[in-house]
Amino acid sequence: MSSEYTALLSGEKKKRDDNGSLRRRSLGSFSRFGSDVETPGVKPSGDSISNIPLVLEGWNRKSMSAQADAIPLNDKKGQSTGQRARARSFVQNIDGTMVSMTPVEMGRHELYEEVPFLAMSGLQRKEHSLSVAFSSYAAQLDTLETDEYMAATTGKHLNPEEKERRLSQMSLLLLDELEVDAITVTTPLIFAVLIASMLMFNMGYNISVMNAPEPFVFPGHSTSAWSMAVAAFCVGGPLGAVLAGQWADQRGRRGALMITTWLFIFGGLVQALAPSLNIVIVARAIIGVASGASTVLVPIYLGELAPPNLRGVLGTMTQFALVIGILVADLVGFVLANPTGWRYMFFLTSAMAFFQLLLTPFLLESPRWLLGRNANSNKARFIIKKLRGFRYDEEVETEVEHYLGASKSQSCNDSNDNSGGSSAKNPMLEMFQDKKVRLLVISTLVLQVANQFSGINAVFYYSGLFFDGVIENPLVGTTLMGAINVLATYVALLLMDKCGRRTLIMWSSAGMFVSCIVIVIALNGYFSDMVALGAVASYVCFFEIGLGPIP
Repeated sequence: MSSEYTALLSGEKKKRDDNGSLRRRSLGSFSRFGSDVETPGVKPSGDSISNIPLVLEGWNRKSMSAQADAIPLNDKKGQSTGQRARARSFVQNIDGTMVSMTPVEMGRHELYEEVPFLAMSGLQRKEHSLSVAFSSYAAQLDTLETDEYMAATTGKHLNPEEKERRLSQMSLLLLDELEVDAITVTTPLIFAVLIASMLMFNMGYNISVMNAPEPFVFPGHSTSAWSMAVAAFCVGGPLGAVLAGQWADQRGRRGALMITTWLFIFGGLVQALAPSLNIVIVARAIIGVASGASTVLVPIYLGELAPPNLRGVLGTMTQFALVIGILVADLVGFVLANPTGWRYMFFLTSAMAFFQLLLTPFLLESPRWLLGRNANSNKARFIIKKLRGFRYDEEVETEVEHYLGASKSQSCNDSNDNSGGSSAKNPMLEMFQDKKVRLLVISTLVLQVANQFSGINAVFYYSGLFFDGVIENPLVGTTLMGAINVLATYVALLLMDKCGRRTLIMWSSAGMFVSCIVIVIALNGYFSDMVALGAVASYVCFFEIGLGPIP
């Protein structure tokens, strides 16, 4: 390597165990020390750089340290001053040994620990903020170290202009490298997103599929019987959500997704071939189990496959798949909602799930689940290599360290089995017993209850009956609500990263409250039917900007 371009950090050679595989490293605390690291008897004692801005003190206390030397050091005449003795950034293993990491690797490790293993909408800002904060911190350290080095070798410190230039260059360099995952998407990850999005699409489709064909499905049924058929979906949902966790832990994330896919296929076939409305009720319950399981499995699966920089984006995509599924069900109703086509409308659930089944050979298991069961898993390393597009085993092992360290830091228990095993303690009970998080847990439960009891289900499950008599063709009103739902979801995703969650929830609840009042007044004849339709549209919009996606 030339003296004009020095490496960001030097690294120790990774030692191998007797089996030839790289030993598991449980990542511990970070420390930074200078060129005397190789001096016998000198041990790391923490960060030695001071004067870090107060906004970054939390990072410093967490020992997030790094320094880089990727920019050539030139004197005032533009000549290279040569390669300086490179300082090192280290990670301390649980056994006390040290492993060197580059600033980018350490930044990725911090992202893995701070961003949850869930693909959820609204994470983009947190991901970017973490990257910016770390790159600024590492650039500060590099600038201070460079100034010390120049003073020691030339007798002159960097002037303010040179410091500012180097700080800017290093910040941009590190930020670009930290966020490279956001623009690097491999084919296996694309297939994973596609298959997972199809599950959410199928769930959205079945939320609204009962609206359009209601007059044609076994004509003469009572309102209560039809209500049972619609509500059976909601009865199966909680059961699927509970079972999904057990499936995911026992059979793996991939195995759990396969079970969910087969449930969609079976439930769709039973619903399409049902000889009576009672069988439709059973089929709807089965599909509800599959849908409830999807809401749990899809965020976990994509979150454990995707790098931290992409989890928020993928969460947004799956949310869009859900609302687009609702809209497609309404649009399909214009073609198939008739005495001869309603069975085909129900059969589309199985058709979409079967197409998803054809893609499952490309579906990879979650590397986090595999590493949780066996930290030396070669299969997990092979999957990571495919997902990230790595070429070298050293890159794979560094990524494995990120997974293991983040799994341990995000674990709900003190055991080393972070994802595949079971704990003797009850995490839910522990959270209620912990005074620090008890209020947060209660708030979360209240928001989830408010989400379900807000009345939004009446709009999506019974909009056909709701608009009957309000407008000439109820299906038009249902489709209009589906389109508004998609647009409002997009607006909500934009606002979520710019406004506080609490603010959005307050505005959402207030807007829904006012909309409900207008709807009731309009339906009592004080306003026209179009006002009622507009109030329902407003109700859906306010739901989607806060109370819908945030809980």
